[in-house]
Amino acid sequence: MKAVAYRQAGAIDRPDSLLDVDLPKPVPTGRDLLVEVAAISVNPVDTKVRAKTAPAPGEVKILGWDAVGRVVAMGNEATGFRPGDEVWYAGSIARPGANCQFHLVDERLVGLKPKSLTAAESAALPLTAITAWEMLFDRLDVRRKVPGAADAILIIGGAGGVGSIAIQLARALTDLTVIATASRPETMAWVRDLGAHHVIDHARPLADEVAALGIGAPAFVFSTTQTLRHLGEIAKAIAPQGRFGLIDDPESLDITGFKRKAVSVHWELMFTRSLFETPDMGEQGRLLTEVGRLVDAGQLRTTLTEVLRPITADTLRRAHAIIESGRARGKIVLEGF
Repeated sequence: MKAVAYRQAGAIDRPDSLLDVDLPKPVPTGRDLLVEVAAISVNPVDTKVRAKTAPAPGEVKILGWDAVGRVVAMGNEATGFRPGDEVWYAGSIARPGANCQFHLVDERLVGLKPKSLTAAESAALPLTAITAWEMLFDRLDVRRKVPGAADAILIIGGAGGVGSIAIQLARALTDLTVIATASRPETMAWVRDLGAHHVIDHARPLADEVAALGIGAPAFVFSTTQTLRHLGEIAKAIAPQGRFGLIDDPESLDITGFKRKAVSVHWELMFTRSLFETPDMGEQGRLLTEVGRLVDAGQLRTTLTEVLRPITADTLRRAHAIIESGRARGKIVLEGF
């Protein structure tokens, strides 16, 4: 089968940073599904792994943790799907990724693809939807109010992949006032169109920007990017006893500024359930099926902004470079081998 992989970790501008390779077609066992991949998307985790994580000696490493495709075979313990089902998922970072024609994935991580979206439109959503859902409802528990706080959430980096779906989930499933940050005219327009009640500029001091809205201190803050840069402003802006969540990877995180307000801190990694095979690992599959239902009901929309074809090392290198530029809006999807 065709696949895109790498043999040596490093910068994307190297011609061998990603390579077209030919590998044996995998065989499903246990609870695995064998999925014929139709479309994939690129996330910041892909670029981080490629830059820092070397494959085992003599092997190649396949990236890609967003996929849409068709089930073609199942392991002997898989019962939730059947051949021909169109599915979507984000998979496990502990296993080879989905940048390949045929991919093995544990059925517990898989949901039924939305019927109203194309493969490319669907591929933009799984990883970011899981991340945003788990942060909002499992980590920050946004349905549980904070006494005295504005019933509002500040989403830092609202135009990115996770921010784009977090805005929509908060609007569709909660009564929260959604404040999103962006800094360019096109990204400000994007987050407004997704449903943010207020848009503020994260190039300016966030606490002043939030205070100027006149709605009070938000109960929740969700930082998707550049947390270290904004940490002091977040501590000023958030309500006492508020809840703060982040998903990026600052080199260090001094949270003593939150002590006076008794702010709780929550880190979200959507791979945790699959990495540790937690007893509730199947929640991700159920979550994706529910997101698909919301999409088909018109309550959520794809965050796709660009499609590249076909799935090759050249197009993936281009996508990685866009992600690393820090100027991506929504999601980049690759379609077809």
